Amino acid sequence: MKEPLHRSVAAELRRRIRTGAIEVGQALPSEADLCQEFAASRGPVRQALGTLRDEGLIGGGQGKRAVVLDAVPTQPFESFLSFTTRAEITGHVPGQRLQEIALRRPDAKVAAVLQIDPDDLVVQLLRLRLLDGRPAMLERMTYTEPVGRPLLNADLDAGSIYALLTTWGVDLDSARHTFDAVAADATDAALLDVPEGSPLLRERRLTTDSQGVPIEWSDDRYRPDVATVTVTNTRTARTAML
Repeated sequence: MKEPLHRSVAAELRRRIRTGAIEVGQALPSEADLCQEFAASRGPVRQALGTLRDEGLIGGGQGKRAVVLDAVPTQPFESFLSFTTRAEITGHVPGQRLQEIALRRPDAKVAAVLQIDPDDLVVQLLRLRLLDGRPAMLERMTYTEPVGRPLLNADLDAGSIYALLTTWGVDLDSARHTFDAVAADATDAALLDVPEGSPLLRERRLTTDSQGVPIEWSDDRYRPDVATVTVTNTRTARTAML
């Protein structure tokens, strides 16, 4: 099935912004020029520009030329759980290599975070994530036993675990993310192809269901040369003046 024209236009403009062909602060071509370049009517072009505005990549409108505001698109909740989706949104080819997966008892810290007994079983896995074939991130993921047990028989080199869990009907409702920097340990260094002790960007994530019950704890470590984090804060309500 052929991709809708507005998506093709948005993808190409997104690629130009990501690669620096159109830099932050620079104006995009006019709507008329884009219509001519892509052999499109104004409808698909305006849809494409609207998509880029929603992603925070461009500003302008109401008769003004669109201007590039950022090279990193904002991401929906789903993409924060899915490395695969984040990679595709930013124009990269994702990949993965499962290193190990096991059913075992958690250490005391992980048991406390997941609010389970240390004698309970969990499913733990170690998986290397790739961007365009290069090592990018190492996942250390722990799932409560009811959620994680089906993963033991799944092909975890095929793609997103988040997408797989969603297909199975797992209730992934909320996630709390904590970012900091850590030194690469021996495992990180070997799999991410960096010297031991090198700084890595770490994301620790606690995912809960709609009842607030923890179901996943993850310690993900990114090579800083292939990962960035952009946080957007929006004030959605104003305090009444008394």
